[in-house]
Amino acid sequence: MKVVDILLFFFLTGVAGCSGSQSALDVHGAPAIHLKDLMTAFVWICGFVWLLVIFALIYALVRSRTGEASTQPDGPWTKIVVSGAVAATGVIITGLTIASYYTTRAIDGSQGDAISISVKGEQWWWRIRYPNRDPALEFETANEIHIPVGRDVRLQLESADVIHSFWVPSLAGKQDLVPGRSNTLLIRAERPGIYRGQCAEFCGLQHSHMGILVVADDEASYARWLASQRKVQSQTMDPEASAGEKVFLAKPCAACHTVRGRSSTGTTGPDLTHVGSRQTIGAGLLETTPGSLAAWIADPQTLKPGNNMPMVPLTSNELRQISRYMDSLK
Repeated sequence: MKVVDILLFFFLTGVAGCSGSQSALDVHGAPAIHLKDLMTAFVWICGFVWLLVIFALIYALVRSRTGEASTQPDGPWTKIVVSGAVAATGVIITGLTIASYYTTRAIDGSQGDAISISVKGEQWWWRIRYPNRDPALEFETANEIHIPVGRDVRLQLESADVIHSFWVPSLAGKQDLVPGRSNTLLIRAERPGIYRGQCAEFCGLQHSHMGILVVADDEASYARWLASQRKVQSQTMDPEASAGEKVFLAKPCAACHTVRGRSSTGTTGPDLTHVGSRQTIGAGLLETTPGSLAAWIADPQTLKPGNNMPMVPLTSNELRQISRYMDSLK
């Protein structure tokens, strides 16, 4: 009974990875569906071949024990079996190769005009840029990509430092981001939702804390989000947030971060123009709340050791004010 319990435990542990926000089998996008179909075909065909081999092995062992094994290893049946195995192997490999080829074409082919979004991997966060023919309509965000449902989106992938790998299992396969080279990846969401992704290539100390969210919106919600992100920040009316803005501009923060509409134009760190509207901070490390913003600003190295944000000395009042200011940037 103990053996059965152990086997059941490992079986249930294994199948637990077949669903959830980062499962390649829980698919909601056309490229991911094509990949799942290909994986399923490989598993069934290879599993069937494995069973045939095992049955043949058992049959041979039984015959050898009962003395029925042929004393002529090069007899006609041996030649027939070998020839059949070689032919079947050729057919299977050719078929799987063709299936892989057409799957690759399917996941790379756009069904219409694809939206273009630039994604740059940095240690350890994602710089997202929405290009536009009108430079005034371009904007940057970080660690969160919004896309419209049912539309092809072509991601232009680059790296600022080391090799990263962009992977949102429910929407598409993996694609590397290589320094000095631009790669592309087509994604498409078939229904609204929030899809979590991850850097899938070891890129340093905080590799496991380099998550990304893809938010699939309906057309109306996506249009509203675009319009809100293109807005620059105006003067805040909240006294505490206004005091926090002054602290932000007076401290080294403004040298590394941009808040469009204000005098801060740093490009080393993420664009903070609408940081309060993002669901997470620190590339998926914490939910965006006033408390988590304060904790991150107070001591980013404790929360995410090795990241490039230094600890800026702040009084308790300054920390409260700047946290309020960050939270107000919607």
